[in-house]
Amino acid sequence: MFPYIRSSETYDSAAILRRREVSPLRFEPLTIADIPAIRPYLNAAPSRTCDFTIGGLLMWADYFNYTYAIYDGTLFVKGVTENDVTRTAFSLPVGKLGLDEAVELLRDYCRINGLGPLLFSAIPAVAVEPLRLLGARKVEPLEEWSDYLYEADALASLSGKKLSKKRNHVNRFMIDNPGYELLPLTPGLIHEVRKFMRDVPLPSGKPALADIEREQVMRVLDYYDAYGFTGVVLKVPGRGIVAFSVGEVIGDTLYVHIEKMAHDVAGAGETVNKLFASCMLGTVPHLRYINREEAVGDPGLRNAKESYHPCMLLGKYNVMM
Repeated sequence: MFPYIRSSETYDSAAILRRREVSPLRFEPLTIADIPAIRPYLNAAPSRTCDFTIGGLLMWADYFNYTYAIYDGTLFVKGVTENDVTRTAFSLPVGKLGLDEAVELLRDYCRINGLGPLLFSAIPAVAVEPLRLLGARKVEPLEEWSDYLYEADALASLSGKKLSKKRNHVNRFMIDNPGYELLPLTPGLIHEVRKFMRDVPLPSGKPALADIEREQVMRVLDYYDAYGFTGVVLKVPGRGIVAFSVGEVIGDTLYVHIEKMAHDVAGAGETVNKLFASCMLGTVPHLRYINREEAVGDPGLRNAKESYHPCMLLGKYNVMM
């Protein structure tokens, strides 16, 4: 049973709240200072999709206009739909309240504020049927927003025929750069990483949202300690940084929020990918999966993610109540 549906008694109490003319939900802008308040709720979310991570929310708070409210031990996030930033939508509530009561609170909020029908976005597959049972009228797959999930062991070893090309790229890099180093991304390296980011050109045929993503990467570097992320830097003699990667661990999953490389250094991207996975397996014994997030409709990103042969695509949905 979905963990957030409670009994009809809870539903009846929500019906009482529905008659109020003032919603108890007070949404505030989502900022870095709010990380300690929201992290426990995200850590308890019932999905491995990146929308329930600090990086997934904070790095895109401005673009998706995320605001949040915490009410009765439950986190509510308001923003816009993944595929249409003109439509107000909500994330799946997570926390103590039953899903039925949380939905009623949001229906109430939408009615009081003249927002029309309640619309959820980026809803993981596990929550679709419970929302249908609560009266969902329309379920729309977000085709371009699925997360690419991989077995951590597979990315750390690159073993097997399917990943032989990736393995060859890594071997080529190691032969070409015998003195390479993989270092933890520490505050002492932030200045050098920022310079690397400024010098690396955007790929040809600039991907959608690339400018916004670059701004957010620089913001993460500015406040790196506050995010609680973990990262690595790949360096070679005579040149310095040629790639770096930053992620966030929740439960058994590493979410790779940032991965940048010098495209003129053969194998730099494949090498930082493999070594970061291997490093994290060594420090997080229970790590099982790596989420490399969405392709957001960009063919180049889609091809790159598919080339690593994900074990699963984590689908997401818009759901209108």
